[in-house]
Formats: sequence, C-alpha cells, structure tokens
Amino acid sequence: MNIIDAHLHLFDLVKGDYHWLKSASPPYWSDKSIIQQDFTEDDLTLNATDNLTGFVHIEAGFDNLKPWREIAWLEEQCQLPFHSVAAIDLTLTTAEFSSHLDKLLSFKSVVGCRYILDEKAEELLNEPKTLIHLGQLAEKKLSFDVQMPLSNLTAVKLLNKILIKIPQLTVVIDHAGWPSALSKDDEDKAQWLNWKQGLNILSQHNNCAIKCSGWEMTDRNFSSTWLTDVIDECINIFGDKRVMLASNFPLCLFGHSYQEVWQNYQGILEERYSLQQCQALFCDNAQYWYKF
Repeated sequence: MNIIDAHLHLFDLVKGDYHWLKSASPPYWSDKSIIQQDFTEDDLTLNATDNLTGFVHIEAGFDNLKPWREIAWLEEQCQLPFHSVAAIDLTLTTAEFSSHLDKLLSFKSVVGCRYILDEKAEELLNEPKTLIHLGQLAEKKLSFDVQMPLSNLTAVKLLNKILIKIPQLTVVIDHAGWPSALSKDDEDKAQWLNWKQGLNILSQHNNCAIKCSGWEMTDRNFSSTWLTDVIDECINIFGDKRVMLASNFPLCLFGHSYQEVWQNYQGILEERYSLQQCQALFCDNAQYWYKF
C-alpha cells in the first residue's frame, strides 16, 4: 500500500520551543514522557509491503511567534516528499496576519495553516477578523485545518456561515472532529448524535474534507469497533474522496507504534472497502487535498 500520512508532527527539542511538551505545562498527561524527545522522518517505519510516499506535517508549536522557523527547519532536514500546514494566529491584527502569511508563503512546502480552535471555537469563529483572515488564506489558495469538536453545533454552524461567505476556502477537519465514545451513557449518545449532525452540516461544502486520526487523544485504549464506526460514518457522510487516514505521530505512540497504526487501518478497511477506495483513503485523497 502506498501511504501519504496526512497528519503528523516532527520535533527538535533543542531548536524548537514546544511549550506544550514541557512537564510543567498543560496538558498534564501522566504519559507525556513518551513524546518528550526528538522525532525525525527516520522514525516513520512501516512494514516491508507498505511505502510511505510522503507526509503532511502539521504545526507542532515549534515557535508560535515566528511559525516560519518550523518550516525552515523542516525544509532543511526532511528528505521525503512533504507538505506543511503552518501555525498562524487568527487573533493577530490584520496587518500582522498578512505579514506572517507573506513569510510563510516564501516556503515551497506550505499549503495550509492551522490555529487550534477547540474550546475557543465559538469565540474565535464569531470574531469579525477571523472571517477576514480566513478570506486571506482563501485568496492565497491556502487551506485551513480545523481542530474542534463537531459535537459543538454552535461552533459548527458558525463555521458553516463562514464557508458560505468564503466558498473558495478549503477546510480540512482534524482528528475526525473529536468523536465521542460510543457507550450506553446518555451523554455519550447525545454527543455522538451531535457529532454526526456536525459532520452532515459541513459535508455539504465540497471544499471541506476530513482526516481520521488522533484516536489516542480521545481514549488511550480505544476499541477497534469504535475506530471502525467513526471511519465508516466519515466515509458514509463525506464520501470516499474527502476522507484521509493519518497517524498523528508521535502522539499515536501513546497506544500504538507507527507501523501498528497503519496495520490496524489496513486490517479494518481492506475487508470493508475496495482496493481503489483503500488507495484513495491511504494516499490519493491526501495527495489531492494537500496539493502533492
């Protein structure tokens, strides 16, 4: 299987800041030590029958004040074909935002930007300058990686309005929009239904795609049944041309090795989808949405 990993991170703890990786900083994970080390593309090991043909590097907090430093480091040290989704601060003034954008556009690997929304999604998506800044990304033909729970329907509807106003903006949803656990708990059931509704709202926009990854962030011991259900829902709602598989390396190491992540995907999908569909999910869709 040819693979383009649509969502991973590499670290250089000497050159980068990575404030979030420090033990004294949130998130206060008891197992954070697993990822408190350098990671390079040499750590992306697959089994002999698979071929990593490229990857998408998602900003990892290398330097949030000067995000182009992370891109310069990547372009200097990576040998595999890769594209970058750079950090950009939506809360900057419009002049500052334009300046940051110009610096990022000087690097050949940059195809998109991300600013993590999560618990601030409603506040940020309601800001008038967010609309202006996302409009600038669209004008420069850069995509925007959206990280927020799609079960937050207020935030989803705000994003929906933005996509209506900026129809040329390409949006890629990170980590399947943080789906909830599937359990008999009423709150989990409600969150799951809200998440599906969020998927349906955003799937109406043909310029919106979704990445399936980040499972270990929801549950270190997630089940293959839940994983299968989430991927199936994403494919059912977005179609097999707008869904990508990804590792979230090195955070996937909280539960599985890099090789195991891709073996698990293959074990689940190869019996459920055609070879052509699998090749789209593993490689071709990332190639298209991230402009390889």
